[in-house]
Amino acid sequence: MSKNLVIVPTYNEIENIGLLIDKVMSLSIPFDVLVVEDNSPDGTAELVKTFAVKYPERIFMIQRQGKLGLGTAYIAGFTYGIQHLYDYIYEMDADFSHNPEDLIRLHDACENDGADVAIGSRYVHGVTVINWPIGRVLMSYFATKYVQLITGMPVEDATAGFKCYRRNVLETIPYNKVKFVGYAFQIQMKFLCWKYGFILKEVPIIFMDRTRGTSKMSMNIFKEAIFGVLLMKFKSLFQTYHPKEN
Repeated sequence: MSKNLVIVPTYNEIENIGLLIDKVMSLSIPFDVLVVEDNSPDGTAELVKTFAVKYPERIFMIQRQGKLGLGTAYIAGFTYGIQHLYDYIYEMDADFSHNPEDLIRLHDACENDGADVAIGSRYVHGVTVINWPIGRVLMSYFATKYVQLITGMPVEDATAGFKCYRRNVLETIPYNKVKFVGYAFQIQMKFLCWKYGFILKEVPIIFMDRTRGTSKMSMNIFKEAIFGVLLMKFKSLFQTYHPKEN
């Protein structure tokens, strides 16, 4: 077992998941992969099982009975990672919008540069997004500016879903109480890490829109983020955060 666990939620990702696993397995630093599979009708789970045989003790899968959402997939993965004592636990999309080679840079930010949470950021050095429609770029960029305005959180890419957490971060924050699904889930996780006093470091990445499969993005996910941030900030005014002693 390596000290690194990459959580990859999947729903209908048969075109991507095998290629992604092969790429992650080829990296110079060893990473295990946990696929959280939401009962894809396209055969994603069956393909992952063949890769678990190809890479024994490196590929794992949680199979769920329906499409339960991104947030709950990561929550299940976090719990698995903590129980199995991984030092670093990563979030990553299945569709190659996140470059697997950047896992090493996220790892180094936590291992060598003192970060508790490393964020693969599209906006820390301008806008580094390829193949997105301009409307979606603007929506994502201004969503982050909105989050900064409401929360005061000093993160340039608040909706980013490519991250590395030290295990003690997830052992400290109440991640299992986060009920949001998409962008809002990613925002609240960063907000909790920040409020609990952990060090967040943004690592610049180039984000590439998927070329295979179908996007799961919807207007409901965007609306959840807009109104969820207001609710999250309001509730935070009545909560006390106690950073864990190191």
